[in-house]
Amino acid sequence: MDSAIVLQARMGSTRLPGKSLAPVAGRSLLAHCVERLRASSDMRVVVATTMRMEDDSVEREAERLGVEVVRGPDEDVLARYVMVAMRLGLVDLVRATADNPAVDIDAPRRVLDIRRRTGADHVVEFGLPYGSAVEAVSTAALVRAAALATDAADREHVTSFIRRDSRFVAISAIAPPAVRRPNLRLTVDTAEDLEWVRRIFGLAERRGGDRECAPTPIPLSTLIAVAEPLIRVDTTGNGSGARDTG
Repeated sequence: MDSAIVLQARMGSTRLPGKSLAPVAGRSLLAHCVERLRASSDMRVVVATTMRMEDDSVEREAERLGVEVVRGPDEDVLARYVMVAMRLGLVDLVRATADNPAVDIDAPRRVLDIRRRTGADHVVEFGLPYGSAVEAVSTAALVRAAALATDAADREHVTSFIRRDSRFVAISAIAPPAVRRPNLRLTVDTAEDLEWVRRIFGLAERRGGDRECAPTPIPLSTLIAVAEPLIRVDTTGNGSGARDTG
C-alpha cells in the first residue's frame, strides 16, 4: 500500500502568525515536526501548504529539510489533503500538523497499523499530551468527506466530518501508558505556548547533551519527564504551568 505522512503547515496562523518557522532549540517548528515524523517509519513525509506568497518560505524550509511539498487551497484544508492524496496516488495517509513539535515518534506507525488491521476509515489516539497525536485516514474516506461536507469548519479541520458522521467508521484508540499524559500541553497555538515549548526543549536538550548528531529526535517520554515537574511547581497561572494543563 502506498502511504505517506502529510504534514500541513502555513504561515498565516490567526493567533500566532509565522509560527511554522518559529525557532525552538535552534530549529524551526517545521523542522522539529519533519525530523520526528521522518524518524517514525519508512513512510515519506510530505509538507502540504498553501498557494499564498507568504508560504513560499514554508516551501523553502521543507526543501532544505529534503521533503516534498504540495501546495493547495488555504482555508479548505480537506481539499488540500485530497489533492495531495490523489497526486501522490496514496491509499491512506497519516495527518500531522506543523504546530506540534513534540509529536510522538511512534504514533504514525501505531495508528496506521490499526487502520489497516481493522479497515476503519479513520484512527486517532487519545491520552497523549495535547499536540503529540496524529491521525490515520484512508484516501477513500477523504474523497467521500470532501464530496459530503459543506460546513466551513469541517473543510478546515479535515477529519471532523469523518469522525462525526455515521457513514464512516472512526476508531478512537488509547495511547500507550508510558506516554499517556492527556493533561500535558505540548502544542503551539499562542506566544505563551511557544515560550513553554522552547523551555521544555531547551531543558531536554541540555539533559541529553549534544544532540546535533543524534540519530533520532528527543523521545516524547523525555519531554514528558522534563515538563511534568515544572507543571507541578508552577501554580501562579503565569507562564505555562497549571493553566496549560487545563
